[in-house]
Order: sequence, then C-alpha cells, then structure tokens
Amino acid sequence: MQAVQARTRITLKNILFATDFSPAADLAALIAIQIARPYGAKVYGVHVNRFDDYTAAAPNAWAAMAEAAEQETKEDARRLNAQLQGIEHEVVVGEGKIWEVMSDLIERKEIDLVVLGTRGRTGIGKTLFGSVAEEILRQSPCPVLTVGPHTNPWSDEYAKMREILYATDLATDTPIAAPYAISLAQENQAHLVLLHVMEDPQVGDLVDTPEVVDLKQRKLQHLVTEQAGLWCEPTYVVEQGPAAEKILDVAKRRHTDLIVLGARPAKGFATHLNVGTVHKVVSQANCPVLTVRG
Repeated sequence: MQAVQARTRITLKNILFATDFSPAADLAALIAIQIARPYGAKVYGVHVNRFDDYTAAAPNAWAAMAEAAEQETKEDARRLNAQLQGIEHEVVVGEGKIWEVMSDLIERKEIDLVVLGTRGRTGIGKTLFGSVAEEILRQSPCPVLTVGPHTNPWSDEYAKMREILYATDLATDTPIAAPYAISLAQENQAHLVLLHVMEDPQVGDLVDTPEVVDLKQRKLQHLVTEQAGLWCEPTYVVEQGPAAEKILDVAKRRHTDLIVLGARPAKGFATHLNVGTVHKVVSQANCPVLTVRG
C-alpha cells in the first residue's frame, strides 16, 4: 500500500450541480456550494426539461406552447441563479435527455465533480429523474456526489464537514478514492475515518482473528502519511459483515458528514463492493456519498 502524500490536493475547478428542484436537489445545491468555496471552484447549475414534440399538437397551438416553454426556461434559470448566488456560477437550462445534456457539459466544461440529489427510497435507480442517477454513476468520467433522501440538512451555521468516512476494500496499492477523502479532510479540517469491511467468511476461514484484523488496520494506516496524520487525526476501523450495513452503521454511530467510496470499472456498475452496496449506501445514508471511479 502506498501512502497518499500529505500535500495531495485534489483540484476541483468546475463542479456540475444537476437539479430537478426537489427538496433533495435543493440540499445538494447547498453542499455543492460548500465544497466549491474552499477550492475556488465554479459551479455549473443545470436543469433539463423534457423535450416537447409540438407536432403532436394542433398547429395553431404551437406558438403558445413555444411561449410557455420559453417562460419555463426563464423561470428555471432564475431559480438556479438564486440558489447559486454568492459563488461563481453559470446556469444551463437544457432540453431532452438528462444524461446527454450532462455528458456534453462534463466534456465541454471539463467538470471535476458532479453533485446531485436523489429521491430514491429503495435504490438509486428507482427515482431521481427516473433512472438517471444510476446512469450518471455508471457513466460519469468524474466523481459523483449524491445526496440521498435521508441526508440530514446542513444549516448555514453548521455547513461544514467535520468527519469524513472513507471505505475501502484494500484491493489495490493506490486506492483511487483515497486522495479525495484526504484532500477534503484537509480543506475542511475534518477528522478522517478509514474503514475496511471484511465480508462474511466462508466456513473454515479465520478472517476475524486478531492477526488478520491487525494486518488490515496496518494496511489502512499505510494509506496516510505521518505528516497527514498530524492534522486529520485518522481513525482506523476494521469491521466484519455485510459491507453496506457496516458502512451505514459506522457512519451513523460517528455522525459522519461525508462517505467516500472507491469504484472500479466493470460490466454494469460495480464498486469496490457491489452494485447492491452502492444502492443501499446512497439511498439510506444520513450524509452525502462521494463515489470515485477508477
């Protein structure tokens, strides 16, 4: 395991905030702003309206439909400008398929982070713009921060990350998400908790022996340099059991402000654990979840 350098600082110059103006999205806007400020990042606020096929209506109704659509676009832009006031931002109101609009913006604006809210109650693929949340997580070339339906609101007074939980399977020597967890902890002067969950063992396995637990803790410790450890005061936790349940339990017990998960490309969407883990953590977490694909 290679330690992440103490001075590692993730560059976040451009943040894409996607909204459907739901309560979850409104909360996501506050969090996007809170993350953007210490990095000096620009926030692109985007809302996508469905495509209206005028040809399905009578020709004499087309002018009225076009005028209504124009007014809706102006109102959406006004709401987004109001949400993002006080920070450098640009508003984009598009039309058509949400991911197509977002994908184009991610490429053209060189987006470093996508922030969105999800209203899903049983999985990220159930609601939030239909199944778009899952599509974004599967295809986004940059990290995605999701704000689920159970996320506790951040008031202006307490809109600060005080504790960040980074969960890793320790499968690679340089976990892709580690620099994000450490950099965000540094920017927010937050306490960093590194968690490894050992899945339920097969019969005969002795993965819960003190020696194995100690080995896993030492691997977690190797991810953070001694210098970084001085300011983020890391805590190293090894748990055994179903990954999603353990991540959620640790986050709840420690009043975590942000969960960071690593992800690896695979057929479909799979994280360092599995698709069910991501669905469960995102939809049930009491705090935002940052997913970093590598």
